Amino acid sequence: MKILLTGGGSGGHFYPIIAVAQEINKQIKERKLLNAELFYMAPTPYNPSLLFENGITFKQVSAGKVRRYFSLLNFFDFFKTLFGVISATFKVFSIYPDVVFGKGGYVSFPPLFAARLLKIPIVIHESDTVPGRVNKWAGKFATKIAISYPETAEFFPKEKVAFTGNPIREELVMPLTSGAHEFLQLEKNIPVILILGGSQGSQIINETIIDALPKLVEKYQVIHQTGKNNFEQVVETANVVLGNSSYKERYRPFDYLNVLSMRMAAGAASVVISRAGSSIFEIAAWGVPSIIIPIADSNGDHQRKNAFAYARAGACKVVEESNLSDSIVIAECDRLIDNQSEREVMSASAKAFFKKDAGEKIAREIINIALSHEA
Repeated sequence: MKILLTGGGSGGHFYPIIAVAQEINKQIKERKLLNAELFYMAPTPYNPSLLFENGITFKQVSAGKVRRYFSLLNFFDFFKTLFGVISATFKVFSIYPDVVFGKGGYVSFPPLFAARLLKIPIVIHESDTVPGRVNKWAGKFATKIAISYPETAEFFPKEKVAFTGNPIREELVMPLTSGAHEFLQLEKNIPVILILGGSQGSQIINETIIDALPKLVEKYQVIHQTGKNNFEQVVETANVVLGNSSYKERYRPFDYLNVLSMRMAAGAASVVISRAGSSIFEIAAWGVPSIIIPIADSNGDHQRKNAFAYARAGACKVVEESNLSDSIVIAECDRLIDNQSEREVMSASAKAFFKKDAGEKIAREIINIALSHEA
């Protein structure tokens, strides 16, 4: 049995693929299935160590991005995509998987096109309320379509759709409370605000947090995931803004939070401030109240729709970029941290929103399709 996984370009695509792969491996072991092989096809391995740890063989293929604005890069990326499709067709044929799982994004187009051409069954998963271009296209011929939000069903043939939720890596589901303050060098009796800007970081969130820092650290401790490219600038600016503040040590910036650091931060956090991508589902798994700031110009306005879908569940407060300011951030943090009953309601609503078995359901369907195709 051979299973090809594809999608990527961001952590929001890649890490759910790993979550599904973990469940596939788990079920293969439980069902005693022999000779099962997993492959991942994309321009880059994104996180080679995770591929290795989960027994996934990387196959490189080029893919061009289609931008929604005029750019000469669209011209060159057309040929990159064309070459990627040709290359993917040969590589997919050489593997000849029993099923292809696509997570979306421009990266997944060449392998999915090749699978369609070779009549290999396809399963796709959509993380957002509004599907991206590739998943919209693939949904027309995919065997099964998993979705994270019920609202997404309207974009696909109803008979193919399953509302599964978004798969989360098993090691990230449970936050760590024991030892979290010691690990992150935090004071125990001061509330903690955790800021997540997505895998690349968010400039507007970083700038707003920096403006709010002097007042935030008077009351709270701040764990700030800035994004690797923004880290040095944020740290330099924070040092200037905080100056000789006696609360300076309450600010903890990180370029990136690995799994252990993320679980510790989640375990210590009183409130999370985040974008509205796949991180919503991690926050929901942790059951932490949140302030969600969607990207203003996301494709199909999906981040804003994601955020308000989560807010309708009672799990978060949404602050749109047009209203974002240091004073708003401070006021919302004060309101949530001072209101224990509201945070308890948000926490319960977040846990109810999270679908713990998302990866399990998707993996089971992938394996069943693979076995029927193999036969």
